[in-house]
Amino acid sequence: MLIVESLTDKKRIPTYNRDKVISLGDVAVYTTETEVPLYKVLNSVKTKEEGKSAAIDLHVATSDDLRAYMAEILPDFDRDRVYPTDIKRLLSWYNILLSAGITDFEPEKEEAEEAEKEESVKDESKKAAKTTKTAAVKEVSVPKKAATRARQPVAKTTQRTRQK
Repeated sequence: MLIVESLTDKKRIPTYNRDKVISLGDVAVYTTETEVPLYKVLNSVKTKEEGKSAAIDLHVATSDDLRAYMAEILPDFDRDRVYPTDIKRLLSWYNILLSAGITDFEPEKEEAEEAEKEESVKDESKKAAKTTKTAAVKEVSVPKKAATRARQPVAKTTQRTRQK
């Protein structure tokens, strides 16, 4: 379970495994060559709009208007894989973040470094756990006679066998 806080009304809501929750740091926009991280695109919108909310009206804008706006922000975006609904979602995220007072879209370097350290520590602990498991298996050996006895099926207990 993960507890998330809404940026608009500050309510805290639990999310479970069945809920689809994605960090904005994991989102990227398709371009013709690679994928551009969301923070770079949000910074481009911020520079275009000079730190103000998006000038385009998302409810009235046509798909051609949205694609033209996106071309101003990210000229080499992939027009086949980036849909107008994606552009609307991107601009609504930008407006929500601005209204919440979040204007610095750069990822924090300390968090990225800490995450890398945690992953390396987890990998080392997994490797250590695997080596101890294999060592434990090597130390314990079962005699052949005991192993054959263990393989013989055990009678199932049913109501009739319990009554006898």
